[in-house]
Amino acid sequence: MADITVLNSSFEKSGSLSTNVNLDSEKINMATVHQVVKATLAGRRQGNAQTKNRSEVRGGGAKPFKQKGTGRARQGSSRSPLMVGGGTCFGPSKRDYTQKVNKKMMLNAIQSIIADKFQAGKLTVVESLDSNGKTKDMFKTLTEKNLLPGLIVTDSKESKAILATRNIAKAKAMAVEGFSVYEAVKFENLVIEKAALEKILGRLV
Repeated sequence: MADITVLNSSFEKSGSLSTNVNLDSEKINMATVHQVVKATLAGRRQGNAQTKNRSEVRGGGAKPFKQKGTGRARQGSSRSPLMVGGGTCFGPSKRDYTQKVNKKMMLNAIQSIIADKFQAGKLTVVESLDSNGKTKDMFKTLTEKNLLPGLIVTDSKESKAILATRNIAKAKAMAVEGFSVYEAVKFENLVIEKAALEKILGRLV
């Protein structure tokens, strides 16, 4: 059981949010967080580096020169890795770097990162992030409240806070549906709307 302070749009205390999710320090499993972050980064790799081996290089159907009498090493194809214009030996090939993360591990990582931010005093919950969509005003608010660098999580992907944060170098905003453990680790502060946090905590119960 944990009570999380909730602020209004002016960042003044307006209430609290009670949850049955355990946010104590002993529930923080950084090994799981590390594994999920690694899987996220691995999934972003394109994996499209490729070189042609001897079977993929064009040509080389005919024997380049006779077997004996030339003084050269015998060759059966001009596309051998030993010859100029030949294929590449042991070169990279296209591959998928995706690592499987099961549901239980992902939820454990989410709970750990929420608990870590809560214990460190870096979790800021607001009723609603009222924004006019202007970067200047959003930057001023985040700077005055000492919330940079920060990750902003909104309840709706149509929120103007996402638009206003787009060009702030030390901040990033996303809807709760796209909440990422990697992004939460990357940014020191986590600023989240109450409705968005309730959705995340609802998955953890």
